[in-house]
Order: sequence, then structure tokens, then C-alpha cells
Amino acid sequence: MPRVLVIEDDLVVARSIKTQLEKNGHSVALAEDGEAGLTLALSEYFDVIALDRMLPKLDGLSIIGRLRERSIPIPVLVVSALSDVDERIAGLRAGGDDYLVKPFSHQELAARIEALVRRSPAAARREATLRAGTIEIDLLDRKASLEGKLLRLPDMEFRLLEFLVRNAGRVVGRRVIFEQVWGHYFDPGPNLINVHIGRLRKKMETPSRSAVIATVKGEGYRLELS
Repeated sequence: MPRVLVIEDDLVVARSIKTQLEKNGHSVALAEDGEAGLTLALSEYFDVIALDRMLPKLDGLSIIGRLRERSIPIPVLVVSALSDVDERIAGLRAGGDDYLVKPFSHQELAARIEALVRRSPAAARREATLRAGTIEIDLLDRKASLEGKLLRLPDMEFRLLEFLVRNAGRVVGRRVIFEQVWGHYFDPGPNLINVHIGRLRKKMETPSRSAVIATVKGEGYRLELS
């Protein structure tokens, strides 16, 4: 569930934003002034910040500046009653990712938040992570783990496990594996795949047998999860 930090000193507006975002499946934290908002932004993880420009204690653009100084790339939607073009430009040049003028439609705000969530580092990370049972594969860092323990896999075994995870529970034929993992459009014989499957099985052996590569006679292999 995406987490949104709303920094808004008008409690009526803040609560209405919170209600709308929660209806759209977001988890929302509120901060009523700039200092409290910055503290939350620095101490907890959020996918997006919805930020009022004119806040007590610390203004919105200063908050963005503090975040960017620390190389925190969290997307920020600036929400403000300042509607002039110059003000919008100032908000974006300060490091804001979008700018919404008050009064606004709550549906529009939710749509803009969702667009920023899709661009967040966390969203990119989620899309780059495959999970099946107790197996987790990080496609960006090229790491795989089973039951929380890192599997040390050379490139071909990593690709083979990734393919099996993408097709967990289904029988995948040898020909398809050769095409999708090795890029071979001919059968190089049984030894090649047998060797890699055997090595992968050995590395995945655990007392709980939470993930097993089963041989389906005459058909291929199936990743079975418990």
C-alpha cells in the first residue's frame, strides 16, 4: 500500500485529503506544520509527499530544499493557493514534481498522487522484484533469496530461477526453457539443462522444502511452492 505524507496546516483540508487518498487505497500520515513534516519525511519512508507551500515554522519550498540537499528523491506534489505562473515555476524549480492550485478537485489530487506514486523509487523497486512463496528475486541487483537467505547463483542459474518463478506452479517444457533462458531455438541435448537444474536444486535444498523444482516426466519442470 503506497504511503503518502500530507503536510498541511489547514486541518479541514488535510483531513479531506486524507479521506480521499485512503478511499483510493493509500496509507496517509498527517503533519500540521513544516518542522513536523520535515521530521516525518526524514525519519519514515513515504512514496509521495503532498505539501502545502505556506506552512508555519518551515515553508514548503524549504522542506523540498532540505530533502533534495540530502539526495532524497521522494516525489513531491506542491499544493498551494499561490496560482500565478511564476509561483508555479518557483515550486517546480525548488524541486517539486507537480503543482496543484487550491481549491482543487479531490479526484484530481488523488490522480496526481497516483501518477507520482508510479514514478517513486519504491514503485520501481516493487516492479523489479519477483516473489513466489519464499523466493524473492531482485532484478535490479540480480540477487535471489530463499527463505530470506541469499542464493549465490551464476548468471545462467539466476535466469533459470527467474523463469521458473515467473511460471511457478506450471509445467514448463525443455524447449521453452531453452528458448527463453538460453536463447537456443534448437535442443542442445539433455545434459545442459540437467546440469543447471541439478545445481539449482542443490542450492535450494532446505529442511522445509518450501520451494522444489519437480521433474514432470516427459513434459519438463515445475516450480512447486509450499
